[in-house]
Amino acid sequence: MTPPASEPPHRSDAPDAPRAAIERLKRALDGRPLDVALHAQIRDAMRAAGDEDGFAAHELALAAFAAFSDAGPEGVALALYNLATVYFMKGRWDEAACWYRHALAVHPGLAIAHQNLAAVLDAQGSKAEAARHRECAYRLQRVFVEPALGVERRRLLILAVGNGSGNIPIDTMLSFQTTSRIKYAIDYADEAEDASLPPYDLVFNAIGDPDFAAPLAARIARFAHRCGRPVLNPPEAIERTFRHRTAALLEPVRDAIVPRCLRLDACPPTADALAQRLAQAGITLPLLLRPLGTHGGEGLTLQTSLDTLWSALSKLDHPCYLTAYHDVRSADGYFRKYRMIYVDREPFAYHLAISPNWMVHYFSAEMVEAPWKLEEERRFLADPHAALGAAAMHAIVEIGRQLDLDYCGIDFTLLPDGRILVFEANAAMLAHRESASGPLAHKNPFVDRIADAIERMQVCATRTPGSSSTTEPTSSSI
Repeated sequence: MTPPASEPPHRSDAPDAPRAAIERLKRALDGRPLDVALHAQIRDAMRAAGDEDGFAAHELALAAFAAFSDAGPEGVALALYNLATVYFMKGRWDEAACWYRHALAVHPGLAIAHQNLAAVLDAQGSKAEAARHRECAYRLQRVFVEPALGVERRRLLILAVGNGSGNIPIDTMLSFQTTSRIKYAIDYADEAEDASLPPYDLVFNAIGDPDFAAPLAARIARFAHRCGRPVLNPPEAIERTFRHRTAALLEPVRDAIVPRCLRLDACPPTADALAQRLAQAGITLPLLLRPLGTHGGEGLTLQTSLDTLWSALSKLDHPCYLTAYHDVRSADGYFRKYRMIYVDREPFAYHLAISPNWMVHYFSAEMVEAPWKLEEERRFLADPHAALGAAAMHAIVEIGRQLDLDYCGIDFTLLPDGRILVFEANAAMLAHRESASGPLAHKNPFVDRIADAIERMQVCATRTPGSSSTTEPTSSSI
């Protein structure tokens, strides 16, 4: 199937011609997404405008159109999918969503396009539509193979859940060049499907949120026992990291404070019963209310009175955590949240967010607008020991040993007496690269250290007994 050609490109010598051409061609392509000549024109216009990502996206699409010209609708849809995925990887959600939709219009059964469009819609806040596309993706397909772009060193099976956001977001930390990734939505697959998986050398259990893993615990444990391959982040280690168990897990760590946390699977029958539960748990107001299985502050609220807490719980239709609130403002009035990533139990500094608000998130902390904040973060990244002190660093190292996970992280703050207060410690911890030309590019060398450590860990794991160094090469898939 060869898409039709279009008219010759319109030319202009005006200084803003490349950008004007891009907007004109975007409108034209939206009506004719299979027009190869239009793709070539917008590729050239984006190159002229200095849009490297857009140039790469349409260049890849043109190569795919040529490679899949005789493959029917599925091949053409893959060309559009590849285009969308470049935008997806660069965080350009609107353009990614546009081209995933075009791919699905050509081939509605392209499961991986549904899968990635769901991720984009989640990022844009369209949760209901994201859920529909995610359900469609995993009903169509449970196994997604992404072949290595260069010389393949290993085949990594990634265990994941399709129904939810409990997966460890480490895609950008794995080498596209050397690692072929086999993503397996195990919650949608029956056990008979385990036996027909493509060959793999190593398993990474990416179901990092114990609340999402709990309903599948027996299923995941059976898979890990039977697969005959090394398993990173084994399910029994994930199970230890429920939020309400973190204080007990980290109790042996000197110089670390973990706020008390109570899990409520159902709202107590009365406000008095609620007060009694809090007293039994040793939690006083104010406290933090967090719905189960949420991240990034989604649904997190600060409750300052029993009346408002009771009202909020009465409206919840699912379990939640109640965590003691500690006012950890620094002397300058700002809240600080440090993040360390553990790879094979070794801590690596990832970021520091400094905010005037108690709910500290990097994206809302206005880090870029305050050079002094970025400078403080740089000092932390370059020398965590100097930034935090000996007591805090010793506690961080010990926490890695207590968690005993191959990949995980910790969010914490530094207290005036040199101890740390732990916000959370688990496997579902985000780390990603920043734009090489952006204001946060200083973080990338430290992200590279994490990625290098993950590579070393995989090399070591595949050398252990039971690894599959002699299996047949993985065949490519969608």
